[in-house]
Amino acid sequence: MALQLHASSILLKDDMRAPSRRTKQRSYLQTVSKAVLPPWVNASFRKSATGGGSVVAPRYIRGNSAHPGKAKSFRVSASAYVSMSGLQSSGYVVSEADIKFFKENGYVHLPGVLSSEEVASFIEPVYEQFMTGELKPEGKDLCDMSGATDRTPEQYTVFNAMLPRRYHPAWQGNLYEGRCQSIADQLQQGDMTIDYDQILAKRPNSGDAVFAWHQDLAYWPPFTEETATATCWLALDDSTRANGCMRFVRGSHTEKELRAHAPVKIAKSRRDDESSHALVTEVDEEKEDVHYVEIKRGDITVHDERVVHGSGPNLSDGWRRAYVLAFRKQSTVAEERRHGFTHSHNDTFSWDEFHKWTLANKEK
Repeated sequence: MALQLHASSILLKDDMRAPSRRTKQRSYLQTVSKAVLPPWVNASFRKSATGGGSVVAPRYIRGNSAHPGKAKSFRVSASAYVSMSGLQSSGYVVSEADIKFFKENGYVHLPGVLSSEEVASFIEPVYEQFMTGELKPEGKDLCDMSGATDRTPEQYTVFNAMLPRRYHPAWQGNLYEGRCQSIADQLQQGDMTIDYDQILAKRPNSGDAVFAWHQDLAYWPPFTEETATATCWLALDDSTRANGCMRFVRGSHTEKELRAHAPVKIAKSRRDDESSHALVTEVDEEKEDVHYVEIKRGDITVHDERVVHGSGPNLSDGWRRAYVLAFRKQSTVAEERRHGFTHSHNDTFSWDEFHKWTLANKEK
């Protein structure tokens, strides 16, 4: 079997005898997306990619079927090593290389989770209903995450709608949720469930449309030891540095303690109407390992609960729209709900009160 790898596709050429037809040799050329490459190729390829050479393929590959057969060898070149995360017939499969990257850096970019057409069919119609006010979250669940507290929704520069699935239940169970469920389970070893969702849209030509540097865990009550999170950030528009793409402090998720955070804007207390819900922490962008992640429409980034991240202003002429779907362990979400924490900005108990509760329980 000769294997040729290209950036956009994988070409498999099989001139072996199929096990069920040993007397008839067949030759064919099949073009498949790089995502459908079977697991054994991925594993073997990584071992040999640094120096090329032969690797052993324990199965024949023919069409969409895998037929047991005598092991054959093929050659691959070191230059062919590429990420192979992508859609398969069974769903979206995250490569071991991307899982490793997520663990080491606290985030990962996964391309093509939705096609442009799927974004248009499953996400944009409802998204636009929230943007126009046809669907409207209650109270503080509609806010400006730039930190401003004196604007109307038509003036928000970081338009934020919390929990759109709650306010429009018909959106639940859509195609994007299913794919992200699988991705979250692969990145965090299973048992993940949706914790919350969020619409984030940056107004065009808005220099203050900045989502401040922060760690997600700083927003959440610290009463559970299991904090594993996979937050899927979907680009509805190409996300670039010009319009405020995601940026991460690579490896910051390994720091032993959360960094100190404070409200972007503070009045009397964090909960009064003049104080922002948005938090900020300090980042030395000259000295720290900051990476801007530009992605295409339908791509996602996934980040964990501790990596420091944010996004810059939108200096372009178009909106920068994103849809966030966050997953945590089922036991963690159940614990949150038992104490009345739903990620709504209207929750009766604030993070600060949870923090007091946690300290009191630690002393017992």
